[in-house]
Amino acid sequence: MAASSRSAREAKRRIQQMEAKRELRSEQDKRRKRDNTLAIAGGAAALVLAIVLQLTVFAGNPTEDEFKTAEAGLASPSASATPSPSASNGENIPKPDTAAGKTFTGELALNSGTLGIELDGTKAPQAAAVFKSLADQNFYKGLTCHRLTTADSFGVLQCGSKSGDGKSDPAYNWGPLENTPADNKYPAGSIAVARTGGNAYGNGTQFFIVYKDTVIPADAAGGYTVVGKVTSGLDVVSNIAAAGVKPGASATDGAPVEPVTIDSFSLK
Repeated sequence: MAASSRSAREAKRRIQQMEAKRELRSEQDKRRKRDNTLAIAGGAAALVLAIVLQLTVFAGNPTEDEFKTAEAGLASPSASATPSPSASNGENIPKPDTAAGKTFTGELALNSGTLGIELDGTKAPQAAAVFKSLADQNFYKGLTCHRLTTADSFGVLQCGSKSGDGKSDPAYNWGPLENTPADNKYPAGSIAVARTGGNAYGNGTQFFIVYKDTVIPADAAGGYTVVGKVTSGLDVVSNIAAAGVKPGASATDGAPVEPVTIDSFSLK
């Protein structure tokens, strides 16, 4: 009886050890799967953040606080970036019918040369109305072109920030988006409207001149309104780009080495 009892206890002990090992392996498998999921999620979040920051920069280079805000936004849901049907412009924004069906021609005189320009009130009546109004008010005289990009497939000169540092003017926002490229391609010579990321009513006073064929991915709101084109003097911008950007966080995106100011912006 004693030998039989010891055998039974030994058998029970072996069974318990086998069950413990099985549970340990199961827990290790779960931990590996969880760690892999977190690693993939982290990589995806980093990619999304890079895209978010690249797109929002069209309204102004992000500060450290803005970077942290965008990063935090990835972990918590925010309001839809698509404007509601009731979204509308303020009283200080000119009506699109003041430009609808019209073509405005004129000059953008920089301290380094003059560009001939043309705005299309048929394809982008709201944008054309805005820039015609601002030009007539001499709004741009003395402002700067604060941002230059020189990457292989991303070449723009961005101008028109009231503060001079790329920040948007909260008192002057408008929409909607118009004449946005379906393929995200902006040909050399395009003049497009800068805006805050993810906001179709986040256009303002800033615009960018595309000096070489450029691809700009659309964001949640869409692309960027192409309001017109450069008809002459695009080489002025190409020469600015050839001088490069000031040393900073990026070798291909920053303030132009040679400061660029707007002497005048006239349209008729």
